[in-house]
Amino acid sequence: MLSPVMTVAELEAFFAQAFPMGDPRRSTIESIEPGRVRIALEPTELDLRPGNLVSGPTQMGLADRAAYAVIIAHIGPVAMAVTSNLNFSFLRGVQHRTVHADARLLKLGRRLATVDVVLWQEDASNIVAQSTVTYAIPG
Repeated sequence: MLSPVMTVAELEAFFAQAFPMGDPRRSTIESIEPGRVRIALEPTELDLRPGNLVSGPTQMGLADRAAYAVIIAHIGPVAMAVTSNLNFSFLRGVQHRTVHADARLLKLGRRLATVDVVLWQEDASNIVAQSTVTYAIPG
């Protein structure tokens, strides 16, 4: 498996520089391992939909960020890598509490990367959503 080239601190610094309007307190990169990254999101009231559930766009944004993070952690800071496809399955309602995203590289090529992302709460076996994300990597 491909080894990461960035640490958690380096990846957090890259996100802060690349996305200066983002709120770094809302989500944190918890770990980077070969082929994997784990992120946690603390949803705010703005992330909720009726029923006090975390909204679909918030969940998809978390999956996209986790996919981007695992790719960048393994290839280095390439700001212009872009999402080319995102498939998302909502499996159950996401409660207003910490949401974790585990991103796993399925394939990392020179031009495309494909990532599996699982969202979960409380315990990694309590999967609330799953996404497959493809990124185009500039040459």
